[in-house]
Amino acid sequence: MQRLRRKGVIAAAVGLGLGAMSATPAWALAPGTTVSPAGHAYTASLVSGTTAKFVVGSTTVTCNQSGNTGQVPEEPGNTSADGPVTSALTPATFTNNGGNCPTNVLFTTARTVSNNTNGDWTIALQYDPAGSTGTMTIPAGGVVTTISGLASCTVTVAPDGPASVSGPWVDGTDTAPPVLDFSAGVSLPIHVTGGLTCPTGATTATFSARYAVTDTTDAAQQITVTDGTVAPPE
Repeated sequence: MQRLRRKGVIAAAVGLGLGAMSATPAWALAPGTTVSPAGHAYTASLVSGTTAKFVVGSTTVTCNQSGNTGQVPEEPGNTSADGPVTSALTPATFTNNGGNCPTNVLFTTARTVSNNTNGDWTIALQYDPAGSTGTMTIPAGGVVTTISGLASCTVTVAPDGPASVSGPWVDGTDTAPPVLDFSAGVSLPIHVTGGLTCPTGATTATFSARYAVTDTTDAAQQITVTDGTVAPPE
């Protein structure tokens, strides 16, 4: 499991320097983040009754099962004083009732395979009092979708390097877990190969989904994203 990437002593020194030059303390400019409970494992899966959609040109792939797993870093790595808390995820899965996903093209289905061959999948959770966010990073070539049937195409996500997508982190309630929300649609770079019926000119795809995040270490608890900013000394 990848450790939290922290900005360390250099960032702290820079922050102190900025604070000396500005009436507004530098620590206030970039909210810190704490993700809890420290060390707990979790699963991200589609919110019940929703689907994950992948739109390439005029072709839409719809999957009713998608998700991955991760773990909150152990203390003190679950807190960042001046930015997000980042940790590794398993590559996402995309299926429909355990099989290939249907498309809007007659007699055509899609099989999606994710990998971490060229690097880790990661999630960066950033606290913000106006609304926290989650940024998922897919490594180069980390998702490959093969469309077969009346059309035969291969779609590679992040063909030239890692790609990141961001969405709101919606806090959990007494009756529902927190949600990482990409339902507004996020753009991903792609490369398409195949025959004349394939959208080979497309360079981006739109992905949309809503993932419920469930604590699997202790089902009675929830994963939370809160303020991790360290107050300046008095």
